[in-house]
Order: sequence, then structure tokens, then C-alpha cells
Amino acid sequence: MNQAFGLTNLWLQGDGVTRTVAVLLLIMSVVSWVIILSKSWTLYQTRKNANQVECFWHAPSLATGISQMSIENNPYRELAQNAQDAITHHHDRTDDLKANISVSDWLTRCLKVSIDRSVAHLQQGLTFLASTGATAPFIGLFGTVWGIYHALIGIGTTGTATIDQVAGPIGEALIMTALGLAVAIPAVLGYNAITRANKVVIGELNRFGNDLYAYFMTGAPISNAPLKSKTAQD
Repeated sequence: MNQAFGLTNLWLQGDGVTRTVAVLLLIMSVVSWVIILSKSWTLYQTRKNANQVECFWHAPSLATGISQMSIENNPYRELAQNAQDAITHHHDRTDDLKANISVSDWLTRCLKVSIDRSVAHLQQGLTFLASTGATAPFIGLFGTVWGIYHALIGIGTTGTATIDQVAGPIGEALIMTALGLAVAIPAVLGYNAITRANKVVIGELNRFGNDLYAYFMTGAPISNAPLKSKTAQD
């Protein structure tokens, strides 16, 4: 490519608006990829930890089952630990208002709070990905419109409009639209993939929470914890 044109020349010849748009798109792209890669790693670890739930139900005791589950990025261990803590807390504190709440309602509330906390953690960063996918093309288009306007003003001041004078600046301005699409497409694809994976994890957490509730209310272990459901196999 001729050194008189291209991204370098676009940056050098562009004004403050053009440079601001370029920097903004760069920041959005970097942050989006950081979110996509970090959430993908978290989901990978979470899916690995989901396999420990079956071993949890085959443990000789609740404490042993919890201790056998890994700690890092493991909402299943956190859910089981919170359920045990909720039952212990309710039984030990008989002199406050919580004693007036039935153990069933108290356990249900604590399980829901724990699941909601895990869901919030899984969904961190998705708002930024959705916003990036929705706005990046228009930010790039704005940079293109402004660049074309800036180029036409420059051409108009010279009084001549040869092909070289028109094609170069306008072609450089169109690069901003391409940059906007290059930022938006990975953000949209990453958002859809992570959202789909999160739905599977959330469904499994809800089933595990229901199993824990049944265990604590009946005192009987669950012989077939249905972690691998039809939803997870789809």
C-alpha cells in the first residue's frame, strides 16, 4: 500500500474527532476481547467443576462432599456450603427474628441468594459486550462521515478534484466503518456464545439447589442427582 495512504496517514492527517473515534474503537475492541477470553476461561472451569457434583452425592458425608469439590470458580461448592451454613445458622440462632422463619423458607431464601450471586458473577461484562456490538458500527460510521466531510473540505480548499485527491482521503475515511464492524462482530458473537453457556450453567445450579433443598428437608441423600439433563446435552 502506498505510504501516502492507509491507517498511518489517516491518523496523521485526521483531526481530534477522527483520532478520538479511532482510540475509542481500539479501547472497545481490547476490553471486549479481554471479557470474551476471561469469561470463556471461567466457563471452562465451571463446566469442569460441574462434573464434581456427582461425586458430591456419593460422598459419605456432607462435609466430605464439600471438601472434595474444588474452590476456584466453583459455584456448586459455594451453593452447598451456603446451604449448610444456612441450616447451621438457623438452628443455632434461636433468640432472634430468624427463629420465627421456618427452616424451609430460610433455606429457600439462602439458596436463592447464593444462586443469584453466582448468576451475577457469570453475567459480568455481558452488558459491555452487548453495548459494544450495538454501538461500534455506528461509531465507526460516524468516523467515516466525519472523515469524508473533513476530506471534502480539504479538497475544496485546493480548488481541484483529481482522482488521487478524492480517492485517498475518502478511502481512508471508509476504513473507520470497517474498524467499527471489526469491533462489533466479535462482541456480538462472544455475547451470544457466553449467554448460551451461562443458561446451561444457571439451569444446572437451579437443579443442584433443588436437590440440596430436598436433601436438607428430608435428610436422605439423593441417589441420582440429575446434573446431566436434556438441556445440558442440547
